[in-house]
Amino acid sequence: MTGEQGRPVVMKFGGTSVGDSSAVRRLQGIIEREQRPRLVVVSALSGVTDQLFCLAETAGRGKDNGLRSLVDELRARHRKLASEVMIAAQETEISAKIESIFDELTSLVHAVSVLHELSPRSADAIAAFGEILSSQLIAASLQSVGINAVWVDPTRVLVTDDTHGRAQPYLEATTTCLRDVVLPILAMNNVAVIGGYVGATPDGVTTTLGRGGSDYSAAVFGAGLGADEIQIWTDVDGMLTADPRIVDGARLVPALSFAEASELAYFGAKVLHPETIQPVVGLDIPVRIVNARHPDGTGTTITSVPSSRFGPVTALASKRGVTVIEFTSVRMLMAHGFLKQLFDVFDRFGIAVDVVTTSEVNVSVTIDDARGLADLVTEVSAFAEVATEPDMALLCVIGDHLNDDPLLFARVVGVLDGIVCRMVSQSASRRNITFVLKESDLADAMNKLHKHFFEHSNSAAV
Repeated sequence: MTGEQGRPVVMKFGGTSVGDSSAVRRLQGIIEREQRPRLVVVSALSGVTDQLFCLAETAGRGKDNGLRSLVDELRARHRKLASEVMIAAQETEISAKIESIFDELTSLVHAVSVLHELSPRSADAIAAFGEILSSQLIAASLQSVGINAVWVDPTRVLVTDDTHGRAQPYLEATTTCLRDVVLPILAMNNVAVIGGYVGATPDGVTTTLGRGGSDYSAAVFGAGLGADEIQIWTDVDGMLTADPRIVDGARLVPALSFAEASELAYFGAKVLHPETIQPVVGLDIPVRIVNARHPDGTGTTITSVPSSRFGPVTALASKRGVTVIEFTSVRMLMAHGFLKQLFDVFDRFGIAVDVVTTSEVNVSVTIDDARGLADLVTEVSAFAEVATEPDMALLCVIGDHLNDDPLLFARVVGVLDGIVCRMVSQSASRRNITFVLKESDLADAMNKLHKHFFEHSNSAAV
């Protein structure tokens, strides 16, 4: 989708980038200096989605006491932000919209409380208010500083299936809506502002994409618009060589391939939603992660081109809260059908698996969500012995160039000498080596690997 103005840019701003008046003023400046046609995607104000889930769950338990105070707290925060970032005329108008939205939220919460039941559909409807409010507020704030901004209702644009809480977008239908709703706004030299994370079924029922779904929304919109670039504005400088909460010396990775970024996102890098890359890979649309607090920084650019580095390892990733499940059965020996029988159970309970290793009579897997685990263990125990080990972690060594060093695996194992690894997995593409270890050993292991591959110049050379 191109026009006389050229291809649009999608600019996604996370919760911390719209969290207070200082953040909003930075956002205004970032948007103002971008000259390409702009679709701005915003998350809810930081912390608001959690508050909305708390509100929904409280209402679902039939506890009406305290609901009004929770709603009033959210209302006061949005009104305060509006008063701080807008001139009087815009503040009056947006305050009226905020009141109307909160009246609707109050009615919905009250209905859930009366029924003593929170359905997935109702939970989505309540959670969606965060992005609806923030996008309305940001559109008005841009207007107040002279930027021609038009608010777009995400439920009119992002078309999804009806899997509430983790809805999947329909790209073709969404592309049609983008052409009908968003492109005319951009063609008039306006900035379109839309809430991420929120969509609707073809029948118009509100849905959400799940935690971190605003990134995913931005990628879907970028794909549908044939964007020049997708910008993810956040509160860090970009993708780093390790989790900075674990490794003090974590460094910026200036460039990543789509494959590397997908691996990092899936295995725990919080900067990017795991599904963000998928819609744009085939279209080769660059994704750039930039710090809204330091908008002149280079950030991290993600493209189809493998990153060019001095060493084979691009970055480390980790995931906590992992459970190892071990299945043992002599029925596996020289038999077919066992794995299908086993993973059919996982499918029925909707439990996703991260790592799998097998031997003649043993299958070991890891999961990062233990909901449904007890029921799964009960069912599988009918045909296999089952043992579980909680409080584990994944540590991943990631890079497009792991194959460049035939001794890399030995080097990694040598660095981890003295740390017990419960499982080890390496894909055929050799883009990822994953170790399963005790969560209590994660910090030590990650720091050792980071020191070896990123802090010793001699060790970093291939």
